[in-house]
Amino acid sequence: MILSNTLVHVPFRRIAVGTVMLPLLSFIFCVVWSLIHNFQSVTATHCKVWNFLPSISSAIGSYTPQTYVWRMGIALHSAPRLLVSFMYRRYYHNLLSDSPQHQYLGTVAFLLNFIENVCLLGLSNISSSENYPAHEKLFCTFVISSSLYMILSIKIPNFVARRQLTPMERKSLRTKKTLAATSIVAVIAAAFFFLRHNWHCEPGMYSMFALSEYVVVLSNMGFHMTAYWDFNDQELVLGSIMQSTHKDEDKTPLVDSSSTPWLDV
Repeated sequence: MILSNTLVHVPFRRIAVGTVMLPLLSFIFCVVWSLIHNFQSVTATHCKVWNFLPSISSAIGSYTPQTYVWRMGIALHSAPRLLVSFMYRRYYHNLLSDSPQHQYLGTVAFLLNFIENVCLLGLSNISSSENYPAHEKLFCTFVISSSLYMILSIKIPNFVARRQLTPMERKSLRTKKTLAATSIVAVIAAAFFFLRHNWHCEPGMYSMFALSEYVVVLSNMGFHMTAYWDFNDQELVLGSIMQSTHKDEDKTPLVDSSSTPWLDV
């Protein structure tokens, strides 16, 4: 069968860039707008000490229009990000050997990524000022699932694979390793600064926690942006399916054996 009457034909590279730019631009807007218009309130803490940066929760969830911009950006990027999760599930299953324990890793990676996406949606729509316990649990689950997904994603290619990685995939893997390490270090730093702030109420300490949060979020965005290289030759195609005759099939191959169609709708 072949596609006819193609309605949409979008290179995946554009989807990858658009998916990352939505939360990135929303994040930058929320932080900058909060610093300009709500500096005193977003940097205030129970200790009443000086700080120079707002936490992400304060920047995105306490004031408008920041709340609206962030929630809209996250909502719009959620569908393509979920689509990429399914693409990676098939990608890992095709990359790993047929051994059940190796195939199981692809499923675990997908579930971790799915949980990460759901928690991101949840903590974006339930602000810390509305329901702090729920927001806190969602944020912690997001950080844990995200970190585990990063670690598993960079470990999967080390297991028995059906083929060698392409140059683009190797570049993606190197970038993943750097960003995963950066994110994990930033998570540890954020925990340290948060506890130190609560224990000693030192000036600027909460801002250091906020800065560590920024690094975690930006590393996460960059990590998911590596899909740009993993699926650089793929395209999103929407159209109607037309059955071809056996004679036509003999003349024209429908699938190029040199590439794997991870996404062909």
